[in-house]
Amino acid sequence: MLVPAMDLMAGKIVQLVQGEKKALEFLDPEPWIERFASFPLVHLIDLDAAKRSGNNRAIVERLLQKLPCQVGGGIGTLEDARALLDDGARSVILGSALVCEGRVNLKLAQELADALGPERLVFAVDARRGKVTTDAWRGETQLTPENMMRELEPWCGAFLYTHVDGEGLMQGLPLDIVRGLRNATSRRLFVAGGIASLDEVSELSKMGADAVVGMALYTGRLRES
Repeated sequence: MLVPAMDLMAGKIVQLVQGEKKALEFLDPEPWIERFASFPLVHLIDLDAAKRSGNNRAIVERLLQKLPCQVGGGIGTLEDARALLDDGARSVILGSALVCEGRVNLKLAQELADALGPERLVFAVDARRGKVTTDAWRGETQLTPENMMRELEPWCGAFLYTHVDGEGLMQGLPLDIVRGLRNATSRRLFVAGGIASLDEVSELSKMGADAVVGMALYTGRLRES
């Protein structure tokens, strides 16, 4: 399945290259709301909240009234997650909060699952050069995505893998990496990072992975219809 990505920064929809260089920005979200309204799921990330430099909560709340979204960015506590679900998020995405002192934070994972239900939780395992990265891709760990997923599997309904090395470059997502991740978990698997064609989306679907796509949609390189 193709899942459109909407990243928010300073009140605008943006697309960044590898989480740093801004490549695109759109002040008016309405054309994109209209375009994505027919999709069963939209991937919504508050980049300012993720970077701890403010938030776009008002826009997030507005989008949640119009689109079926899984939402991430700066969610660090049960209270954060519950508030977004109460506002209409289909599910919430947590990443950095699940790593504490270089280890998987199983205590938080279980707390979230017990309170909210695993089916409403998407756990993010973003990786650069094969190792999980945290804090909006600025922090480094020695964890591998596969090991992190195996530890967290009992507490979530889905995983999100972002191939940071290719994010925003539209050079394709290495399928061998996705195969390894697919073998590591039975949970739903979302993947992102460089996906650039419908053929690639189709290949990922055959492997049992849903493709989260941003740059290729906003630039018109990938057309969903």
